[in-house]
Amino acid sequence: MAYAVRAPSSSLFGPSVYRGYPGRRSLALTFDDGPSESTPEILSILESYNVKATFFQCGANVRRLPSIAREVLAHGHEIGNHTERHPNLCFRSPKEVADEFGKAQFTIENTLQHSPRLMRAPFGVRWFGFREAQLRLNLLGVMWTVIGNDWKLGPTQIAARLRRGASNGAIFCLHDGRELRSVTRSLATTEALRIIVPELLDRGFRFETVNRILCSTN
Repeated sequence: MAYAVRAPSSSLFGPSVYRGYPGRRSLALTFDDGPSESTPEILSILESYNVKATFFQCGANVRRLPSIAREVLAHGHEIGNHTERHPNLCFRSPKEVADEFGKAQFTIENTLQHSPRLMRAPFGVRWFGFREAQLRLNLLGVMWTVIGNDWKLGPTQIAARLRRGASNGAIFCLHDGRELRSVTRSLATTEALRIIVPELLDRGFRFETVNRILCSTN
């Protein structure tokens, strides 16, 4: 059961992807839990390198910081559904699981006039009801190839994890928020990006959104 719930390669609770097409030297940066007060700093770093990413946003944070949520979209990044209130879905009823994604979809659509096509469960925990939410909302589940552990590690350690996991089609999981909490200081994630993004670009990788990295054509 642990494999079905948490393993990136498991699709027992619904179709999920954890890496992209291996035939191109491309990577996908993804950010969970936003938008937060730290998101604009991350957007600035990405813009300085002309890098696009995918942001899995929580509905409650979109309502709290609608202008920042809109800024993510205005910069050309991809938006995904990360539930309404970021609960651990394990042992929740199927209706609760479906409602979390449904409410977030409604919030994002009404705030941004944009419909996400991707979903990611908080903590990567998929559960009964996940597949039903996918079918009803027409969403694809997204896990990751490498998780940065950026909620507990320092910038150099985060960068090292991404460096080790960099390979064609890899999907990196980072965070531009901390669940539903306000972010009162710069995240270690931002400094890690300043280290690893130019390094991986110099190694010949390019960064793409999740939907783009799944495609087999240039």
